[in-house]
Amino acid sequence: MVISMAAFAVEDTLVKAAAAVLPVGQILIIFGFGGALLFASIAKLNRDQLFTSDAFSPAMRFRMLFETAGRLFYVLAISLTPLSATTVILQATPLVVILGAAIVFNEKVGVRRWIAVFVGLIGVVIVVGPGSDSFSMLSVLAVIGLLGFAGRDLASRAAPITVSTAILGLYGFLSVLVAGFLISAWGRASFVWPNVDASLYLAGSVLVGVAAYASLMKAMRTGEVSAVTPFRYTRLLFGVGLGVLLFGERLSVQMLIGSGLVIVSGLCILWKKKPAVAASQC
Repeated sequence: MVISMAAFAVEDTLVKAAAAVLPVGQILIIFGFGGALLFASIAKLNRDQLFTSDAFSPAMRFRMLFETAGRLFYVLAISLTPLSATTVILQATPLVVILGAAIVFNEKVGVRRWIAVFVGLIGVVIVVGPGSDSFSMLSVLAVIGLLGFAGRDLASRAAPITVSTAILGLYGFLSVLVAGFLISAWGRASFVWPNVDASLYLAGSVLVGVAAYASLMKAMRTGEVSAVTPFRYTRLLFGVGLGVLLFGERLSVQMLIGSGLVIVSGLCILWKKKPAVAASQC
């Protein structure tokens, strides 16, 4: 999980660097095509069928829809806003997933978790800062991306278990490809031939992105969810650190307070009390 979060932070950094040269739509098209090609190759090596009825189930279609929205708005956010602020907002995804699970799957959520979700969402509002001098409507892009990723995670829960990690990755990156075509058609951006630096950024983002996704699926499918999920918050350290070191971003008190609330609320949700040891075992 830690490797996955570090890789995702590096992917965000490379995409942000490429966005200084190339249109966002073009980045998404190249990124989506490269990732889909790699996952399709992995699936063929594993002898997975690329096109099955399960891969086109309602849950998978919803997953692709949310993936498209999440990737589209998140890449817009990291290209137009500070990487550190966008990373902080994204860390509220588990909170929204819990809220969605209670609504969609009727999962029981205790009072402690409801309070933690509420506190975490307050942290996101503090980072976005509506009504303050530092508020930017562009921050809303990260919030929409967050909602898209949360919807994708909820749809993944309902996806058929017969769909392998490679197939999930394939259709996930195909969704990125669709998002690229949509924003390119909407913005009517002209094709820009990437220079050497931009080409290296994109190639690196594809390789690192595939490794990040595969590591995430490996962690979630083989480890205990309650044990590995807290390590998602290491992405905050990597993302904020790279934003400060490479892009000269500054951390405001507002951002520190908001990120602290998000992390504390997430850890409170994941913390479970250990059962008392029986007297006979003492």
